[in-house]
Amino acid sequence: MTSLAVLLFVNAAFNALVWPRFYPRIAKDPRARDAAGKPTRFLTVHVVLISIALVLAVASALAGIAALTGSL
Repeated sequence: MTSLAVLLFVNAAFNALVWPRFYPRIAKDPRARDAAGKPTRFLTVHVVLISIALVLAVASALAGIAALTGSL
C-alpha cells in the first residue's frame, strides 16, 4: 500500500502545482476573451480542465491518506 500512497501523493502534488500555474497564461491569451471582454469557450474549457485537475488532486491526496492508514 505504501507504493500506492506514494503514487497518489505524487499525482496530487503534480496536479496541485502545475495546473494552477497554467491559468495566468490562459487568462492572458488573446483567445480567452472576445471583443466585448466576455470569456470565450477557450477560457471556459481551460478553467473546467484546471478545476477537474484540482478536484483530482484532492481525491488523490485523500486516497493516499486512506492507503497509508489502511482504510482502503
